[in-house]
Amino acid sequence: MAGAKGRRGADADPANTDTVARQAAEVAVELSEARGEEERKRAARGLRGIAVRVSSAATSAAATARRGAGSAGRGLTAGLNWLTAQVLAMGPRLRIRDQATLRAQFPGRSDDEIGTLLIERAARSAAAVGGATGAWAALPSLPAFPAEVATETLAVVGIEVKLVAELHEIYGMAAEGNAADRARAYIGAWATRRGVYQVEGGLLLVAGSPLARQLTRRLAGRVRRSTLSLAPLFTGAVAGAVFNRRYTRRLGLEMRDDLRRHRQTFTATVVG
Repeated sequence: MAGAKGRRGADADPANTDTVARQAAEVAVELSEARGEEERKRAARGLRGIAVRVSSAATSAAATARRGAGSAGRGLTAGLNWLTAQVLAMGPRLRIRDQATLRAQFPGRSDDEIGTLLIERAARSAAAVGGATGAWAALPSLPAFPAEVATETLAVVGIEVKLVAELHEIYGMAAEGNAADRARAYIGAWATRRGVYQVEGGLLLVAGSPLARQLTRRLAGRVRRSTLSLAPLFTGAVAGAVFNRRYTRRLGLEMRDDLRRHRQTFTATVVG
């Protein structure tokens, strides 16, 4: 994790950076576990606080990279490196419900039914993020456009990593190790769209490793989708909500199907 942090812009304030990751994790958890649209809307208000932190931290990191030749490319690289560091720092701060907790919160439901509910709630939460940040696009002074994109990216990735982790839990395939190890494994699963049993989580911290590059590519794709939904022709809460709901739901269904297939194969092997 230290390697990823070392790639941030030199001017980034570590205390401010840590606050962004913590606030993003808190909002992602509140949105994911909201019990209705009103709770979800209240939780989404916390995005403003993240945007304020993001604006100063990300801007300083990008400003460092923009000095000298190749400013545009270096600025983009710095921004993605900063987002990668934030996701790695946010991971261990996400509250993940284990299998027993999930079954207690959804009594009488099968694991498949709980998995489906988790996916739908995550999709609605991601839509709430897109709706909130999309509405900001109509208000140029609140906040700067790059901060909107970074805030939306962090919040949605937090919701999706939590979803990936809890799907692993409900299907009895939780990652092993301490909180940091498990968080890295789930972030790796998010990046590769595969269960943790197919991901070597430790490689995530090695700069330039295939998994690290995959994580950065996923974040770049997430940033492009956020930028498109906020661009002039698509500006607005509706576009942001639709985009986010669609992609988060697709991720959840892909992960659920992969975990379900693996559990069936594993069970058949053991029984056989």
